[in-house]
Amino acid sequence: MTDENNTPVDQEPEAAAAAADNASQAEAAGEDALDPIAALTAENAELKDRALRTMAEMENLRRRTEKEIKDTRVYAVSSFARDMLSVSDNLRRALDSVPEELRTAIDDGIKALIEGVEMTERDLLSQLEKHGVKKLQPEGQKFDPNFHQAMFEVPNPNVPNNTVVQVVQAGYQIGDRVLRPAMVGVAKGGPKEMPAADATAEPGQTVDKNA
Repeated sequence: MTDENNTPVDQEPEAAAAAADNASQAEAAGEDALDPIAALTAENAELKDRALRTMAEMENLRRRTEKEIKDTRVYAVSSFARDMLSVSDNLRRALDSVPEELRTAIDDGIKALIEGVEMTERDLLSQLEKHGVKKLQPEGQKFDPNFHQAMFEVPNPNVPNNTVVQVVQAGYQIGDRVLRPAMVGVAKGGPKEMPAADATAEPGQTVDKNA
């Protein structure tokens, strides 16, 4: 059915409803656009979020920079220190080449030379330690592949298995890193592991198993 303008009569209610809905949406959008408080609140929240993200990024950058500076300061001498270890090794070999029984039989001049070499070795190690280089003392400790290099095994049932019982070449660390692993001999044939109670004891202490 159509009216005089050839418009279907049954479409008039739907068209009117659609027009009313569009009008209400336009009115609501106009109200939101005209609400300065809501706009400022949204803008403030966005700016606050950006500021927090920027602060977090700056803090992460500060921490990374501090760590890089610290690592550079601690490990900058690694290559030089590693080269100096060969000097220390040669001094030690020179001292070890003189048997103990001969030290009492040689003249004062040779004794003074030996003492000079010993003093030079001590001073070299002292200077390295000032720059964070420390000599490892692994004998009697559990073998640690991060700091030790096993060269051979020594049958010894009196100590726990994998205990360092001999040091062939001294090892060194700089900061928290290994500069040169210690070449060691490890025990074989002892207990597989320390008892749980003993593992909590401090080095040099004993645990009363009857307590």
